[in-house]
Amino acid sequence: MTTNTTDTSVKTPEKTLLGKAALVTGGSRGIGAATALRLAREGADVAVTYVNGKEAAEGVVRAVEALGRRAVALRADAGDPEEAAAAVDAAARELGRLDILVNNAGIGVLGPVETLSPADVDRVLAVNVRGVFLTSRAAVARMTDGGRIITVGTCLTQRVSGPGGTLYTMSKSALVGLTKALARELGGRGITANIVHPGPIDTEMNPADGPHASGQAAVTALGRFGAAEEVAHTIAHLAGAAYVTGAEFSVDGGHAA
Repeated sequence: MTTNTTDTSVKTPEKTLLGKAALVTGGSRGIGAATALRLAREGADVAVTYVNGKEAAEGVVRAVEALGRRAVALRADAGDPEEAAAAVDAAARELGRLDILVNNAGIGVLGPVETLSPADVDRVLAVNVRGVFLTSRAAVARMTDGGRIITVGTCLTQRVSGPGGTLYTMSKSALVGLTKALARELGGRGITANIVHPGPIDTEMNPADGPHASGQAAVTALGRFGAAEEVAHTIAHLAGAAYVTGAEFSVDGGHAA
């Protein structure tokens, strides 16, 4: 009997999120797009934000609508304080409510620490930290009791396997503290907050056949890149889980093992 150890297929989900509305930031491609589609398959209406990928975001909207769910694409720069909060209000207005927030938008500026400029630091922290905080704060004001906040971190917060990721790792590590604090603050309303740490995932920004891919795959226990759908599967599970909060979940192929 032969066992397929690289099967990344995901079973068709049950519609456990019927009647729910979700906002996925950075939802035009990669993990964000896969998450938007997974949530829609489970019954949720979905809003996605984008900065430059309007055509891709509209493609996600069409794919969600093909599943029989409502969808909307919103242009919003997570690094802009006003746009980050306005996207939440627009999503709630367009969909009629907001139950689920997936903080996926983020950027990575990599390189030796001595080469990183103050502008690099400001931009990464504005998008990866301030933007997530402001989006979450706006969502809390709009969200129904029993809502879900799910943030996308990185496997580098648990194990830094090489140089060059100082700024990116610092920014994503801040989200662990934010998640745990939100869980405590919002628990009385039944709102959960959790963070998912992807490992090397095959996306446009970090393709599995890229120049540095073999080294990334080699430091995982499974020896391969993950698929965006595998991360989306975990995010969707947390969107439906009521008794899980303040927790970190690794979807990293054993990067931290």
